[in-house]
Amino acid sequence: MRSTLSQELFKQVRDTQFLRPGDRVGVAVSGGADSVALLLLLQELHEKLGIVLSVVHFNHKLRGKSSDADEKFVAKLAAKHGLEFHTASVHVAKKAKKEHANLEDTARRARYDYFRSLVESGALARIAVAHTADDQAETVLAHVLRGTGLTGLGGIHPVAGPVIRPLLHVRRGELRTYLRAKKQKWREDATNRDTTRTRARIRRKLLPLLEKQFQPTIVEHLATLADLAREDEAFLEAVAARRAAELVQKCGEGLRIAATDLLEPVSKMEEAQAVSRRLVRHIVKSLKPHSGQLGAGHVNAVLELARHGQGGSSLPLPGGVEVRREGAGLAFHAVGKKFASGTPSKAREFEYNIDMARGAQEVRVPELGCVFRFRVIDWPGKRAETSRDGAVLDRDRLRLPLVLRNWRPGDRMRPLGHRNAHKLKRLLNEKRIGRWARDGWPVLTSGGILAWARGFDAAAEFAADERTRAGMVIAEDAL
Repeated sequence: MRSTLSQELFKQVRDTQFLRPGDRVGVAVSGGADSVALLLLLQELHEKLGIVLSVVHFNHKLRGKSSDADEKFVAKLAAKHGLEFHTASVHVAKKAKKEHANLEDTARRARYDYFRSLVESGALARIAVAHTADDQAETVLAHVLRGTGLTGLGGIHPVAGPVIRPLLHVRRGELRTYLRAKKQKWREDATNRDTTRTRARIRRKLLPLLEKQFQPTIVEHLATLADLAREDEAFLEAVAARRAAELVQKCGEGLRIAATDLLEPVSKMEEAQAVSRRLVRHIVKSLKPHSGQLGAGHVNAVLELARHGQGGSSLPLPGGVEVRREGAGLAFHAVGKKFASGTPSKAREFEYNIDMARGAQEVRVPELGCVFRFRVIDWPGKRAETSRDGAVLDRDRLRLPLVLRNWRPGDRMRPLGHRNAHKLKRLLNEKRIGRWARDGWPVLTSGGILAWARGFDAAAEFAADERTRAGMVIAEDAL
């Protein structure tokens, strides 16, 4: 006979389509009551759901022998039910110290990295985690106390990639009642009683006080609030994503948006500010190279930079992102980005030889995500054809080697109408081309001399004029 709780769980899984027949599901079991109950509930339902269960345990090595005893307990539980057992361990305290990171955050990241590795290896399709309605209420309150917006009110998500949380509307007390009825033991984590930790104080002091003196169903109300907040969050995020696709432009390895588009992304109404805030978060999230929480204060500072920021002023943002005011827009860029080897990322460098003896040429530059087209035309016979295209050079003045490359410090060019050559860096500054946008800026050299640079006419000594008989046209398009 299946328990009432397992029948409720079956309806939840069926209605939400958390799991599908044939899924290989790993149940994350710490040894505590909630995760042990989740394992037993899914064990009751595995045939009806058509899923294959296994047990997953991650040992954080935070409580010495107690942590190892938890692992042994879970291993015996898996063996008792004839289930495959997946386990891994990390000395989280050492890892957090080495990375100068928060202990709890490091433990969570290490645990979920392991979960993802099991899915990516193909060993499992889903990981079921035993967060309850009480966990949801504690999370929402913790976010409110530290200061939060709609995202924080959404609390714990029922689905996050391969991770599912089917118990988010089940009370912790129900699970303990279920385990006692099954005469199933569990392990207690002593750190859960340590009220020097904010989460433990909320669990042991604040929530009981709210339930007793203010609202007996506060946990259920907070869980419902989280559900509603996630719905609104998803809607606003979809709106922001659509507007970002229309308003945000690629700028080297960064992103750029006009200040007016950021401040009025929908229409000239006060409600548009909600989308403005969402756009900032969307852009930063898509760029940041590492973890970091973008707070309301950070978002307000970015919007203030859009309203009144001076050219060249910038702000550092969490997650390794910097935003800079450039002309009438804002440029967002990841800073301190690292490759897997740990070495800093390099400027985009490229160099392609152009052989016009072969006729028109198309040079793809994946480093910039664009293609350059070089073709020779009669001059001035077909001069009108160049009105839409880029610069035109006198073919007969060009010398080999003809090279398309990124600009380099020290490059100089004499623009048409200037008596002297100037450093390209100065010319870029005069055009208000920011330091991020100019990374990998393309130039063409003729015999080692700068003949052209993106955004400029041909250099004076190479520009087509009344004496020109054949012109070389340079045009650029996105890949």
